[in-house]
Amino acid sequence: MSIPRHLAVIMDGNGRWAERRRRPRMIGHRAGARAVNTTIDFCLEKGIEALTLFAFSSENWGRPAEEVGALMKLFLNALEREVEELDRRGVRLRFIGERARFSPEILARMEDAERRTLRNRRLHLTIAASYGGRQDIAHAARALAEDVAAGRLRPDQIDEAAFGRYTALADLPAPDLFIRTGGDRRISNFLLWQMAYTELWFTEALWPELDAGLLQSALDDFAGRERRFGLTSAQIAGDAASASAGAASATAADAISSYRDSDRTPA
Repeated sequence: MSIPRHLAVIMDGNGRWAERRRRPRMIGHRAGARAVNTTIDFCLEKGIEALTLFAFSSENWGRPAEEVGALMKLFLNALEREVEELDRRGVRLRFIGERARFSPEILARMEDAERRTLRNRRLHLTIAASYGGRQDIAHAARALAEDVAAGRLRPDQIDEAAFGRYTALADLPAPDLFIRTGGDRRISNFLLWQMAYTELWFTEALWPELDAGLLQSALDDFAGRERRFGLTSAQIAGDAASASAGAASATAADAISSYRDSDRTPA
């Protein structure tokens, strides 16, 4: 079964989950934190290398001040509570987005979590906070322009690969699978550069309702898709056949070599 190397998720529906139960929206955000742990557990179990979660967009700062303040408190508490366990399980934690708007206390916790888990490799967990895809692209363009102006880069050296090195997550494979809960069928300014060829999967389930079965349904659907990256189905089939034939030839050659070695008698 094909397993995505990198899973990207928009965690939508916390507020609606709470409203349907006639509870404050913050109750939904707290319930959503449990779904985060479920997703991390699932990725570790399945051997998924990278997980990127859209926690708070650059546009979310425009929400009611009371809700934003409560979200920041929840964010801080999660950093205090979860980092030790993530580190123990071999998870590297980092954050992408504009950090300037966070409080000094939250910034210090974020930086401490990144330092503490820096050497972990079992799962790369990225939290997109105060992040926007357009913002990411603009930042990359600005950094490229600065390098050109400083003479560190020539304009004719700028191509897709060069540009991509200036965007967030440049050291990770592009997301293979994107999941959005909550029923909306859009990517909402999330990883616009990185998700050019990502497979998209949407569900009506609200984020706090997510469980391992729902995640498995997304993986099952992903496994049945043909990822062509601009090629035709025939080309993909041909490449697969060539790879299979090459592998078979290599296996046969190894078997013959092994047989010959075992058939030799001492001189």
